[in-house]
Amino acid sequence: MENKSPQVSLIVSTYNRPDALNLCLQSIARQSVLPAEVIIGDDGSKEETRHLIESFQENFPVPLIHIWQEDEGFRLAMMRNKTVAASHYEYIIEIDGDLILHRDFVADHLHFARKGYYLKGGRVNLTEQLTDECCKTGKLPRLNLFSRGLLRRINALHCLALSSYFAPRYKKNKIAGLGCNMSFWKEDFLKINGYDEFFEGWGGEDYDFVSRMVNSGVKRLYLKFSGIVYHLWHNDLYMQNKEKNFDYYHDKRDKKAVWCEKGIDQYLK
Repeated sequence: MENKSPQVSLIVSTYNRPDALNLCLQSIARQSVLPAEVIIGDDGSKEETRHLIESFQENFPVPLIHIWQEDEGFRLAMMRNKTVAASHYEYIIEIDGDLILHRDFVADHLHFARKGYYLKGGRVNLTEQLTDECCKTGKLPRLNLFSRGLLRRINALHCLALSSYFAPRYKKNKIAGLGCNMSFWKEDFLKINGYDEFFEGWGGEDYDFVSRMVNSGVKRLYLKFSGIVYHLWHNDLYMQNKEKNFDYYHDKRDKKAVWCEKGIDQYLK
């Protein structure tokens, strides 16, 4: 793998989950390798989230930028386009605000970053009980492979040697992306016009995004046993438009689409 380290814009998507975002931001601040900036893409959260972000901005180790849009339903694709448009650096790491990051999360993404590839990571799910405990205390827990209250525990194993072996091999023939743990070059994002803002309501925007990325010639590396995130439990929400979204995605996939008509270009100066 290439060892050159690009400058990173870390993008965090959030919506009305300040207790989780509090833990997420704490985990970002203690990264072994810090991003150059953190941009919070806020899909219409209430004042409590703004106040939380302002409290972190006072002493955060890198610029912490808050981008907010009106709450008009689940518009994650739009919010991600706006945050990437506002970013200042060449490499984008994308997460959700209900994650606690392994201390080497950013370092791992940089370790595997190479031109012509995007990186897809997985996640370790926390039980509802452990999530409640973490959110109530507001203190960053020390999570590892042996912590109680973990689901998919094997995903908490951190081993760069194993990860290097699996990166080009794991689920090799499956086109997949997970917006809560993914990274890519900004130039590749712009080449496909980013996320398709047709997608409103839950589901499909990540699948469409990586499908078009692959159609444009970008390949995937899978971060197994590195780039670890711990996902705080929540109910599944925003299921409206699921069938409509996936019908649209399947149509674009079958047509080998690369460019989307309603994407990031509308936010670029």
